[in-house]
Amino acid sequence: MRSIPALPAITLFSLFFLIAPAFAADPPADDGKLRIIVFGAHPDDAEYKAGGTATKWARLGHHVKLVSVTNGDIGHWQMAGGPLAQRRTAEVHAAAKIMGVTSQVLDIHDGELLPTLKNRKLITQLIREWRADVVISHRPWDYHPDHRYTGILVQDAAFMVTVPYFCPDVPALQKNPVFLYSSDGFRKPYPFQPDVAVSVDDTFDTKLDAIHELPSQAYEGGANGSEELVRSVPPESDSKGRKAWLRARWADRQSAEANRFRDVLTRLYGEERGKAVKYAETFELCEYGSRPTADEIKRLFPFFDEASKK
Repeated sequence: MRSIPALPAITLFSLFFLIAPAFAADPPADDGKLRIIVFGAHPDDAEYKAGGTATKWARLGHHVKLVSVTNGDIGHWQMAGGPLAQRRTAEVHAAAKIMGVTSQVLDIHDGELLPTLKNRKLITQLIREWRADVVISHRPWDYHPDHRYTGILVQDAAFMVTVPYFCPDVPALQKNPVFLYSSDGFRKPYPFQPDVAVSVDDTFDTKLDAIHELPSQAYEGGANGSEELVRSVPPESDSKGRKAWLRARWADRQSAEANRFRDVLTRLYGEERGKAVKYAETFELCEYGSRPTADEIKRLFPFFDEASKK
């Protein structure tokens, strides 16, 4: 099989400085720009689910943070522990640079996330520190327990972010953000029903470049990979071939999302432009946060009139 590059030795001290929440980037300046925080359960989920939209916000000067709620330390079929956590942290930081966003990986073991009071406080603090206008996470119905509990923790924070004496060391938000779910294909207790569909045609290539920086998942298959999969993928030395392989898979994925929710695209972009969208990311409003009007949605997702402004 094609070997996976060896990683340098890592000490507990150096791993702590890579993934400890205390060393996250400073909150964004209060400059009138939007502040968006996206929670994914693992170091790849936020990038996969919202990378194109995150890039669009970032290009307009808005402040976007992608948070991995676990460190992904069992998310590979051939390696685990500190070295994998270090590797995946480096991967999402590299992806974030390409997208123009901020990235943070929390020091919680992959596969062990629980909806505890400690974790509820942690998520609440992160949303407050970012002074978020928009919060995105998984729905709390998913195949993976870490995904489910990320959704539950973010839901539980949706009211608590405004309560002054809950986590009083971080000032409460004066207004509840808009909370949304990222897309999935699960049908029980009810199917994903998007309220927002964003064309990512103009950021699709950037999203691919970012995902290319996540080889442990994109090319090696993560926890469900295998020697056979690695052999089937163009080698690391063939960057062009790898990106073509990746493009074929993600073009199918993002075009399927656009076609599945074409009605939402035409409602937001108009008939002609909505029908022309090739690739989309979609989001469903959570009832527990602010309930935005149609005009507020357009303010928070300032993409639907892009063509008319050019």
